[in-house]
Amino acid sequence: MTTYIPRINAIPYDVFANSAASVLLPVALGTAVGFSSRPKQTQSTYLAMKQPPLRPPPQVFGPVWTLLYGLMGYAAHRAVTKYPSPLASTSQMRTLYSVQLGLNLLWMPLFFGLRRPVLALADIVSLVGFNSYLTYLYFSVDEVAGWCQIPYMAWLGFATYLTAGVGYLNNWDISESTLAKRV
Repeated sequence: MTTYIPRINAIPYDVFANSAASVLLPVALGTAVGFSSRPKQTQSTYLAMKQPPLRPPPQVFGPVWTLLYGLMGYAAHRAVTKYPSPLASTSQMRTLYSVQLGLNLLWMPLFFGLRRPVLALADIVSLVGFNSYLTYLYFSVDEVAGWCQIPYMAWLGFATYLTAGVGYLNNWDISESTLAKRV
């Protein structure tokens, strides 16, 4: 099914071969992006925006993402180190995983750094697409890997709703000057 994926620099196989490295890499990268976005400023920005119903408090995001990054890393470890999928090579799965991780890490700078909810929404919709396909591939190789993706997919669906909701409710403008007028 995966006929052509251009060669890009994917995460090396050795990272996936080691379960601890495979889990810790996305956790460490996600933590680095989270802290580089100045968490206190991000929380105050989050609270200043008009929010859709069901929005969680800002303190929920760190623990949830830590768990999800760990699950995604473990799923990738299992899928890449198991016997090959009939649908994609190990190299293709590593590339797809690397791209989805990059898209995931890009969302926060797009939304909170550049304050571009339209770009963040495009990013997360792409992320959902990549992860839907990855989940399908993971299930073709290892059920545990596939099931590890399910909480991530559910949270991505919820995060897409929040991103679109915030964008819409704030007229797609969450700039500092616009939010300052509301305080």
